This record gives sequence, C-alpha cells and structure tokens, in this order.
Amino acid sequence: MASTIVFFSVKKTAQTTTRRCLKGLAHYPSVSLLPGGKWSSRVTGVRFMSQGTAAGRTRRGALALSAAAAVTAAAAVAGFLANADHFQRAEMATIVPQTAEEKKKNDEDEGGIVERCRGFMSAPVTDIKVLQERKQEMSTKMEMLIMETQAEFCKALQEVDGGTFKVDRWDRKEGGGGISCVMQDGKVFEKAGVNVSVVFGNLTEEAAKQMRSRGKVLKGKDGKLPFCAMGVSSVIHPKNPHIPTVHFNYRYFEIEEADGSKQWWFGGGTDLTPVYINKEDALHFHKTLKEACDLHHPQYYADFKKWCDRYFYVRHRGETRGIGGIFFDDLDSPNQEEVFKFVQSCARTVVPCYLPIVYKHLNDSFTAEEKGWQQVRRGRYVEFNLVYDRGVKFGLATPGSRIESILMSLPLTARWEYMHEPAKGSREAEMLEVLRNPKEWV
Repeated sequence: MASTIVFFSVKKTAQTTTRRCLKGLAHYPSVSLLPGGKWSSRVTGVRFMSQGTAAGRTRRGALALSAAAAVTAAAAVAGFLANADHFQRAEMATIVPQTAEEKKKNDEDEGGIVERCRGFMSAPVTDIKVLQERKQEMSTKMEMLIMETQAEFCKALQEVDGGTFKVDRWDRKEGGGGISCVMQDGKVFEKAGVNVSVVFGNLTEEAAKQMRSRGKVLKGKDGKLPFCAMGVSSVIHPKNPHIPTVHFNYRYFEIEEADGSKQWWFGGGTDLTPVYINKEDALHFHKTLKEACDLHHPQYYADFKKWCDRYFYVRHRGETRGIGGIFFDDLDSPNQEEVFKFVQSCARTVVPCYLPIVYKHLNDSFTAEEKGWQQVRRGRYVEFNLVYDRGVKFGLATPGSRIESILMSLPLTARWEYMHEPAKGSREAEMLEVLRNPKEWV
C-alpha cells in the first residue's frame, strides 16, 4: 500500500459544499442559488458570489497553537460528562426506512478508508492501517465521521471567507491526540475553530466519580478503567453582527470494564447564537435540525430542543446563550448502530443549517451601534463558557491543560458595559426578550 496520501483537495470543495448548502436551501425560501454559482436573497435583493475574494491575501494574526499537551483530551472527556442534571434518557423509536439519498451516502461510507481519508484536513489521529483493520468497529466509524465533518465544514467556511485554516496536529502522551483547525481574522469570520480529538487511556478518579454520579455503574480492574473518547467540536464567530455564531459538538465514549465488556454512549448537539433575531433564519436552522431528528424518533427534536435551552442557560443573567438548537447526552439504545446513524444524521446538518444563513447576510451593512451590541452579546457568550460550561471548567482545572485548544471557543473581542439595558422597543430588546423566554420555532 502506498504510504503517501494527499489530504484536503481544494478542487473537491465546491461540489461537496454546494450539495450540502442546496439541501438546506430547499427549505429556506429567502435564499436561492443563481446560475454561475451566485447566491441571491429575495428579501434584500442582494447577490453574493460563492467564491471568496481574499484567497490570495496574507493571513494576519494566525493563532499560534502549542504542541501536544494532555488535557484537550480531558476537556473532550468532560464533554461526555457535561450534563450533571441528567435529564431523562432518550429511547429510540422504530427504525425509519432510509431514503434513497441516505442509502447512497451510507454505501459511499463503506468505501475504502484510504480514499475517504484523502479529503480530510489532516491524516486521521489513528493510523490508517489500524482503521482498515478495525473497519467495522464503532470507534473507526465514529473517527471517520468526525474527520469528515471537520473537513466538510472547514472547506465550506474557507469557500465563503476566502481564507485558509491553520491545521495544528497534536499528540497526547497518555494516548491519542487531535487536530485543531483555526481560521482567524478572516474576511467573514473573526475566529473559526473546528477541533477533532481521539484519546484513550485510563479514566481519572475525578472523571469516574462524575460518571457514577450520573448513574453509570463502572467496575474497573485493579482500580483502572480503560476508556476511548472522540469527538468533533466547533465554534464560529463572524465579523458581521447579522451573521450568527454557531456551535456544534458530536462525540462518542467507550469504557472497558473488568470483565472485558464495554459501556458506550453518544452525545452532542448544534446551537445558534444570533445578535439580532431573524425569524426566517431561526425557522431554517431549527427546521433543518428537526428533519434530521424526525428520521429517527418523532420526539427527539422536542426533547433535545428543551434540553439545549436548559443547558445553555446563563443563570446569573437569567437568559439563554442563544436561540438553541438540540443537545443530548448518554444515548445508548436501542443499539449502537442505530444511535450512530442518528448522530450521523445530526452531524451532516452542520453545513446546510448554517451556511445558507451566512450567505444570506454576507453583505449586510451594519452600524457602529450594532457592532457594539454584538460585542456585549459576545461577553455573555464568554460568561457561559467560563462559568458554566463543564468541559471548559474541567479542562482548566486539570494540570497540563492544553489551554489554546480549550479556550479556542472564545471570540477575539468582547465587551462588558456596566448596567447595560437596551432601549424598549429596540431590536436589541427584542433579542433579549427571546433569550429570557425561549421560543418554539417549528
């Protein structure tokens, strides 16, 4: 087998991105694709080019990420621990038959590992030969999914921004590693990060304690609990206040017990944080997520939307971080393959649920006052991440933390104003009202 593989072919970008964006646009009447690759908004009458114009510019202020350190892995593990309140465990319904499109995609997924790896931002964390040998194992299926999700989302963002992601590969001495992709100070995005981590080793006592507090019955051997954890996570902070911030995370966890048996579960979600309410954007975003959920269980969207609103809640402010989306954890029934298919469906919405919104507002003008409100809202985003997000808190409290990766979710700029309250009847007040009283969008 040839050992040389070229990763991230730019020529494949447009085809993949257009296919995913068109899927989202089919349910988004305000945006259409015009001949020649142009995007049009019937609301504003503005046309947008799908190709960025700054491809040749020198990227400035590129984020310098450190080399390997242990606790991006710890922060990733914390993502699996990240719901101590622990709402009811979701149960899967009768399997819904696959659509022709899904079947075709699943058939493609069964193709050669090497060929699929050619489109990644970097070589997989796990050696390709090992992935080939363990092709049917869930850890391999999930690693391939998160690598593909990272690559597809990064390519879609590069296409609209014209910039290039810095790809930072790191190793964890205890086992595994990750790939951090960062694009900073671009034409469209002030800061965009898409991370993959695949780590393994033995659970710390603190991690095991948190899991047991959530009802996990863990039986280690000689005090050790071998684990494998992997996931993809992303936070995107645009420059234009009319383009929302988006976050997603999809993950898988596996623990080997004393008798050799394994406990496993999945978690994840996608949520949107706009600066100003646009009902059409909110409908498109939530409808895209709901359609993915409905393929697997008619109650999933409603349950996971509520879970999302409750998790991303800034308690000291009495408001949610954004307009929500979906959030779930501890999915482990009815079987591993069916839960994986659900996570796969959700992961494949990240481009169609977000990119049409980006293109729609790409050339929207904004005032200094609107930019100032964006900075205030970003301050709230920072407050949630540093005060409440369990993954961030766990990572920061653990010796040897890889701080650059843990704090990559924070924006470059934010603002705190003393006793800030928007004027009654303003668009800012409308946004605040939605955050204080979450709405049902679909």
